[in-house]
Amino acid sequence: MAESRSVLITGAGAGIGRAAALGLARAGWRCVLVDADAAALERTEALWPAGAQKPLGLVADLTDAARIERLREEVPPLDALVNNAGMSAGGAEATSGHDDGGAARLLALNLAAPARVVQACAPHLRPGARIVNVASGAGLRAIPWRGLYSPSKAGLIGQGRALAHARPDWTVTTLAPGFVRTELVQRLIDGGRLDPTQAASKIPMGRMAEPEEMADALCFLASPGARVLTGRLLVLDGGSSVCGGSQPLPPCERPPLAFDAPLRPSCEAVREPLWRAALDKWVRSHSSHAGHAGSSDYAGVADARALDAPPGSRLDAVLDAARCFRARHAALASLTLLMPAPEPGLDWQMAGDADAARMLVATLAAEWGSHALRINALELPRDLAPDACLPLLDYMAGPRAQFLTGQVLRLGAAAARDHNKETPA
Repeated sequence: MAESRSVLITGAGAGIGRAAALGLARAGWRCVLVDADAAALERTEALWPAGAQKPLGLVADLTDAARIERLREEVPPLDALVNNAGMSAGGAEATSGHDDGGAARLLALNLAAPARVVQACAPHLRPGARIVNVASGAGLRAIPWRGLYSPSKAGLIGQGRALAHARPDWTVTTLAPGFVRTELVQRLIDGGRLDPTQAASKIPMGRMAEPEEMADALCFLASPGARVLTGRLLVLDGGSSVCGGSQPLPPCERPPLAFDAPLRPSCEAVREPLWRAALDKWVRSHSSHAGHAGSSDYAGVADARALDAPPGSRLDAVLDAARCFRARHAALASLTLLMPAPEPGLDWQMAGDADAARMLVATLAAEWGSHALRINALELPRDLAPDACLPLLDYMAGPRAQFLTGQVLRLGAAAARDHNKETPA
């Protein structure tokens, strides 16, 4: 039951961590809040939702290995652990040989602390626990003159992949946020140190994210529905990591809908029987709102025509799906493509087709973002049960993921293995 679920969140005193803690509390989780700043924890607790279980607040400097070890004696049984604490400042002089100790502190918090927290809490993690590391888009592309910040986040991404391989019984995922309008970013804007228009001009969605959007992603990744993503990276950056070019992108024409707006799902070109049954169930799960479509609804389309595309024709199928979607939706909607995972041994002459299709997804994300239109894709192993994908599809297609675009997620084999264990031969 929801009342029995417990989650530990580091860096819970502000920004994404605070928003995630409040979101999880509203969803019925018992939260263990960890932060080095006691006053910040008090501010988070002061915002606690009425009726939610009282949190356990722990003041801890996570650059101190001994303090992390003491968490072993302080935390209750946990269903999920969110390694969110991190820092971006410090260590800028590390590569010049004139570092004042900031680099060591940055690496201790951004890279060493997540592993130490997992080790300290491991005895308290329940079977099937979810581990979520919060990295950054800086781990995907270098940010110059920031010392070891990008290397620390790239290392955290790699650490998550390795942990998923070492502990297949856990679900291990990594979130890579883009530009988020946290309190810190807002202070930079207010002080004239950051131009929000210039920042948004590099983002296909034409705006910065709100902390609540990252919180919704963390709430999903902390849930059992994230099993299909174990070992994977969820990049929530408005498409900036998949977009190139030297021209600034236009601002978004529409503000995002409320993140709790009703999802109005629909399906296109679903021929495979198991997928048709699963997606029909998905649509019916939102049927209480059917027949009352309005301007507050968020349209989410799942298109499966690429599942049936013969080898070498996936690009054509994606293009056809995009044209159909664009003809019907002018703004504020999402398209999620269902595609088969790449086939081993495919003739080399056709091998570029899947990569071309992925790049088309990225290109369309950049072109559609200013209209608040999104496009993503799921690459599906053949033995993966469709029902296992429905929680992820519901999140990706809906209003909670309005900053998620241009991503092609290759789902992990762990969920398929889990399903095969549960299904008699």
